[in-house]
Amino acid sequence: MVKESTVDVILHPVRMRIIQSLINQQMTAQQMKVLLPDIPQASLYRHIKKLVEAGVIHIIDEIPNRGTIEKIYSLQDPAKASIHQEKLNSFSKDEHMDLFFKFMANIMGEYERYLNQEKIDLASDGVSFRQTSVFLDDNEFVKFIKEISEVYARVTQNKPKKGRRRRTLATIIIPEQKQEDQ
Repeated sequence: MVKESTVDVILHPVRMRIIQSLINQQMTAQQMKVLLPDIPQASLYRHIKKLVEAGVIHIIDEIPNRGTIEKIYSLQDPAKASIHQEKLNSFSKDEHMDLFFKFMANIMGEYERYLNQEKIDLASDGVSFRQTSVFLDDNEFVKFIKEISEVYARVTQNKPKKGRRRRTLATIIIPEQKQEDQ
């Protein structure tokens, strides 16, 4: 049996959702099941096991519960749940397209789960997707990315609590093709 690369482990749609559920929190498999009700229990446990084996998530505690041991999982090192720039630079064009396709499929799955709710209100729920082009020189672009990163860093530290909903933000930056005179 061929061992899956960490990239392949991370990019599976169900495992991506498990990783996202563990951002800034620790959970048992049962708590994840409540958060991810559309994933069959056996499937959820199989994917959790795969993530633990790959070192992406960790068991941080084991608690006896009615004759069984309940494991508490954590994403101790968020860097393990992402693909390093060095690795990305080594990908072929086909590998980049595969990676991007999996990214887009995950976003589409999130949106479909939202739309499948019994009642939705895009405006009050804050649903938005848009595309725009901006013209920035390299220095302006670096400043822009720094500002966005600061905002992301601030809000990704929020812990779940009453009144807060998890919202998926996705950013894609694609530069135009370089021209001869650039």
